[in-house]
Amino acid sequence: MSPELISILVLVVVFVIATTRSVNMGALAFAAAFAVGELVADLDADGIFAGFPGDLFVVLVGVTYLFAIARANGTTDWLVHASIRLVRGRVALIPWVMFAITAALTAIGAVSPAAVAIVAPIALSFASRYGISPLLMGAMVVHGAQGGGFSPISIYGTIVNGIVEREKLPGNEITLFLASLIANVIIAGVVFVLFGGLKLWARGAVAPDGGSGAGDLPEGSGGARTTADVGTGTGTGTGTGTSPSGTATLVETQPDTLDTTRLNLARIATLTALVALVVAVLAFDLDAGLTAITLAVLLSTAWPDDSRKAVGQIAWSTVLLICGVLTYVGVLDEMGTITWAGEGVSGIGVPLLAAVLLCYIGAIVSAFASSVGIMGALIPLAVPFLAQGEIGAIGMVAALAVSATVVDVSPFSTNGALVLAAAPDVDRERFFRQLMIYGGIVVAVVPAVAWLVMVVPGWG
Repeated sequence: MSPELISILVLVVVFVIATTRSVNMGALAFAAAFAVGELVADLDADGIFAGFPGDLFVVLVGVTYLFAIARANGTTDWLVHASIRLVRGRVALIPWVMFAITAALTAIGAVSPAAVAIVAPIALSFASRYGISPLLMGAMVVHGAQGGGFSPISIYGTIVNGIVEREKLPGNEITLFLASLIANVIIAGVVFVLFGGLKLWARGAVAPDGGSGAGDLPEGSGGARTTADVGTGTGTGTGTGTSPSGTATLVETQPDTLDTTRLNLARIATLTALVALVVAVLAFDLDAGLTAITLAVLLSTAWPDDSRKAVGQIAWSTVLLICGVLTYVGVLDEMGTITWAGEGVSGIGVPLLAAVLLCYIGAIVSAFASSVGIMGALIPLAVPFLAQGEIGAIGMVAALAVSATVVDVSPFSTNGALVLAAAPDVDRERFFRQLMIYGGIVVAVVPAVAWLVMVVPGWG
């Protein structure tokens, strides 16, 4: 058996173990990088660590640290309250408010599961209170998170754009962002129509303030701060709620004694910092990670109590995941596996067929494991295939990104598991089956549509 084939089989084993045993894929990937690098590729430690993504490490830590401060001081809670008041309690608009909130959170740098962990409990409580389909509300939250997930300063966007740049592929950050945003808006619109959204328009509006108003948090969720240290694979490593699939998820809620409906100095400063991050990256082309860490340090110096809470909420499991997978991909690159595999895909002889197969591989694996992990592996594997020039790289990367992330509504994925765990007053077995069926439909349909719209026309 060739060394290249061994390294790919080890990657498959990593995905399988992460999926079936709820072990962090990044930790497995580090172990695999060590074993394959030393025993198969004859690399020393320096050769193995050559693939460690130091720049992405800084982005992940910096951006999630800044966002964790926003969670700790109630800024994100204030954003939720303000958004509900903005629509003046119109029930039909509440799902779209939740979509917009999660999209905004991931667009400015929140890790997708973190945004879902914050918004989903409030959104599903609203769904229970106002008779909105939990599947509709949960899908709106997840698709919102993925809709904003590929902005130039987001975690997903930074990772994918970094890989594209590292592999010297043609790239377009705005195209990638808009492709994901538009795809998720369209899917959300279809879900809204099919699962009772139109009927909500007949319900009118509730008072934006007061005991029964949409401007207040529903009973059971009001004033609660939701935190989650989200793991990888089929669930989180901190679970108290368990899905029928065995997915364990913790949503730790603590009473928030602060009035999250009002701005205070800390929240104003945090909102200013978030705006400053966007301006610094988009207008001045500053590094997102270093800028975020600098802003987080400034906020921490002024409000050290929030900083102490926030450090523990940095998405360390996601940091481990990304760095581990990309380090292993670096080992694959060092030993020539990427070129070997890419030539194999190209050998199919029908470039468009190979492209749609890659989209389906990304969707199927991501429905059970990490979207970021599979993107980190598939894009480099497709480099030699894209280098032939018969398939547009920009369209292919966008199709892979959409295919690998929209499937996160699956109850086996982290986001889907969070939605399942956050839903109050539902038949969880039935809700689990609904999420599983919906996730299966997304896996079956979206990769083909993404391929048809983004790859066949030959973008880039």
